[in-house]
Amino acid sequence: MSKAIRIDRPGGPEELKIVDVEVGDPGPGEIRIRHKAVGLNFIDTYQRSGLYPFPMPLMLGMEAAGVVEAVGEGVTHLKAGDRAAYASQPPGAYAELRVMPARFVCKLPDAISFETGAAMMLKGLTAQYLLKKTLPAEGLQPGDFIVFHAAAGGVGLIACQWAKALGLQLIGTAGSDAKCQLALAHGAAHAINYSRENFAERVKEITGGKGVKVVYDSVGKDTFEGSLACLRPFGLLAVFGNGSGPVPPVNLGLLTKGSYYLTRPTLFTHTSSRESTQAMADDLFAVVESGAVKIPIDQRYALDDVQQAHRDLEARKTTGCTILTL
Repeated sequence: MSKAIRIDRPGGPEELKIVDVEVGDPGPGEIRIRHKAVGLNFIDTYQRSGLYPFPMPLMLGMEAAGVVEAVGEGVTHLKAGDRAAYASQPPGAYAELRVMPARFVCKLPDAISFETGAAMMLKGLTAQYLLKKTLPAEGLQPGDFIVFHAAAGGVGLIACQWAKALGLQLIGTAGSDAKCQLALAHGAAHAINYSRENFAERVKEITGGKGVKVVYDSVGKDTFEGSLACLRPFGLLAVFGNGSGPVPPVNLGLLTKGSYYLTRPTLFTHTSSRESTQAMADDLFAVVESGAVKIPIDQRYALDDVQQAHRDLEARKTTGCTILTL
């Protein structure tokens, strides 16, 4: 038996219930993993609220780290006793123990702790596909300016460090002076408090009126038009989240001002194969082991306190990464 968090219907944090579930043996292509720590992500709130619809009842959670207990037929890259971590569909990480598809699970290097592994997989792999794969038509070169919204969040603080390691000048936005200072401390070249400044105007000032090649936007509705205004001709707006709500239907005429590109990427398109998942994880593990990117775990909650964790996340009271401890 395993303690797990389940919702029986979409709704607020009060729908998160602690239940006992029976966990069987892994089938072909599956593993059974005992979690040591579980990552908390904004996508969990989208699934809980029904913004991203799933059949009910639903076990939540997209990333975790732990020890493999058993492997099913055909699994060759993992064995019982391996330290492992993942960011994966289907949800179900908010649990002590689970059976899941093995192709998304990667062996965790000994130098990386379980807590760090749980905190970094979804957020770190997101930063990886954004900075390495979601690129403007002209590419990115050292010295280029980029804009990254929610720069003091879990993905943002990883992106600040990784962008600096790549030689990029990241302009981060956040909703308070304290969060701006946090982004600067993690490698952002500039930080804009969008609660009291027009971020698009400040970006144009910082770039001498040129704008940036790419804006990475996880806020969505509230920042969409301002993000477009930050772009230089042929620039790319990558909307990868909906922190303020989904972007309304778009008039494509908005893109004609600078022949802009617009995309709505997702992590799980990039990790759809075992090979791509491992290659991206190897890149993430390497930059973390090098020390160029450190994973900031700023909040820890017991599994029993998951309702409060969701409330704090949605109220934007959190910074960096948040984990559930087991």
